[in-house]
Amino acid sequence: MIILIWLNAQFHTPMYFFLSNLSFCDICYSTVFAPKMLVNFLSECKSSTFLACVLQSFFFAVYVTTEGILLSMMAYDRYVAITNPLMYTVIMTHSICTQMVLACYLGGLINSLTHTIGLLRLDFCGPNIVNHFFCDIPPLLKLSCSDAHINEMLLLIFSGVIAIFTFIIIIVSYSHIIIAILRIRSVEGRHKAFSTCASHLTAVTLFYGSVAFSYIQPSSQYSMEQEKVSAVFYTLIIPMLNPLIYSLRNKDVKEAAKRSICMSRSTS
Repeated sequence: MIILIWLNAQFHTPMYFFLSNLSFCDICYSTVFAPKMLVNFLSECKSSTFLACVLQSFFFAVYVTTEGILLSMMAYDRYVAITNPLMYTVIMTHSICTQMVLACYLGGLINSLTHTIGLLRLDFCGPNIVNHFFCDIPPLLKLSCSDAHINEMLLLIFSGVIAIFTFIIIIVSYSHIIIAILRIRSVEGRHKAFSTCASHLTAVTLFYGSVAFSYIQPSSQYSMEQEKVSAVFYTLIIPMLNPLIYSLRNKDVKEAAKRSICMSRSTS
């Protein structure tokens, strides 16, 4: 998806700029845990150093948080495109889009640093066996022999605030989008406007549903087995589904992909 967007000038627009960054985040946070998980499946030795485990949880939190915020920025982009199309190119300039994406990464970095620093202050007495497919913050907190209530509270607060803030942006944006779509007189115009948002809504539902299930719940109701299933879903399944979700409903992307395949075959 990223290569397709970069190689085709018709995709050098704010929507595809955000989409390429979304694909980048999908690749990054899948790469953080997938190789090590495969090694653990194939190897009898399933050990990892504490530093490697902390780094894995750090980068994973960075990219997951970044993707959540990025999805809300994409909702705002659709809001401007549909409700104010004449001013779209003036409002969503390349500079503004770049600043929005950088803000997403900064938010992910701040959130991850907060939890990682808190994690490094804890004591781990052993046996340090992570009951998970990879090193994530909740299972690491369960291993600590220190009082981790503050860490759990910070995790709940930060995850809750970020989720609520970004979800409000999405809800407000789509409320205005729906109102604008209903004002369109032609059926074809309504269908075209809705089709540009359907893929994003599907990605938002899958991502926020799985992440909220894992992180935004009291520790008393926390189930490691449920969290494992949810974690695999948003770290493995969703990154594979996102390119399909955005490409299968987009005629321009499908046509560009066909042209790229035909060109590669002709050159070979």
